[in-house]
Amino acid sequence: MKPNKTLGQNFLANKGIIAKIIQAAHLTGAETVLEIGPGKGALTFELARAAKKVVAVEKDKALVKLLMQELAARNVSNVEVITDDILKFLVSGFRFQVSGYTVVANIPYYLTSALIRALLEHEHQPYNIVLTIQKEVAQRICAKDGKESILSLSVKFYADPKILFYVSRGSFFPIPNVDSAVIEIAPRPGKQKADPDAFFTLVKAGFSSPRKKLASNLAEKLSLEKPTLERVFAETGIDQKARAETLSLDQWITLTKHIK
Repeated sequence: MKPNKTLGQNFLANKGIIAKIIQAAHLTGAETVLEIGPGKGALTFELARAAKKVVAVEKDKALVKLLMQELAARNVSNVEVITDDILKFLVSGFRFQVSGYTVVANIPYYLTSALIRALLEHEHQPYNIVLTIQKEVAQRICAKDGKESILSLSVKFYADPKILFYVSRGSFFPIPNVDSAVIEIAPRPGKQKADPDAFFTLVKAGFSSPRKKLASNLAEKLSLEKPTLERVFAETGIDQKARAETLSLDQWITLTKHIK
């Protein structure tokens, strides 16, 4: 079956990498795994061997039919295949009757940012997330202080991300134009340190013009007066000449609490 370019389909074909992903997920055999975009099922069948149940959400109806036929042929009974767009599924059809679940998936690159945010902000947050994504995006998510972005802060607000290993483009079919990385995103349970709406409003304002100073962006986008900003920066110990990318997560949280 020919991959659908419009759906960003690049099937993981390297069995050694698939084995490393299964190992990295630390599955015990007792959990439910949510797989996004199972494709032809190369990862799905290995997940089925390692987990109690796999819920595989696939948008491509032709691939769903192919996967279900293969599952039946191999007598695999612990995989539930759902035909849906994953973002719509998370909003309307997500009803896992389990105490917790893990996400393990090789996802289309275009879906990365929206999917991670949807998972981390969901009412039923996963225990752990292991994703194969574009290498450069993984590096942006795990950026250190001084190179933060809206994406990295959005992830770090809810979870602790780390790159587990890199995957060469030759491990996929068809071969993509970029290399990949397997990233683990471990959600932090419990209440967040700042109000999410206030935090993300502030971050988006701060990054509205990345080349400008943070204070200028906040003044422009949030209509904050100069004396107010000077006081806030003085109280938080943040340099008034700082740019948004140089602030750490903790500094953004502190700033959020000081700007009402």
